Amino acid sequence: MPAEPERHTVCHFSQANPSGPGCDSAPALLRRVADTIESLGPVEIQDIVIHSEVTEHGDWLSATVYYHPHT
Repeated sequence: MPAEPERHTVCHFSQANPSGPGCDSAPALLRRVADTIESLGPVEIQDIVIHSEVTEHGDWLSATVYYHPHT
């Protein structure tokens, strides 16, 4: 009988710049995401995906961060 596969849980959060002027600022979004990652404590980042949605103010950037907490 084959062994049961190992299971892993991946946590995630999504974050965006505030809507309106400046919503297309990649540096602002990356600073915001970095602050949130630091507030989580020790984690291993698996992936960060940047999303863009077109609005009347330009591209509205957001990010989803996938991570594993260190236990």
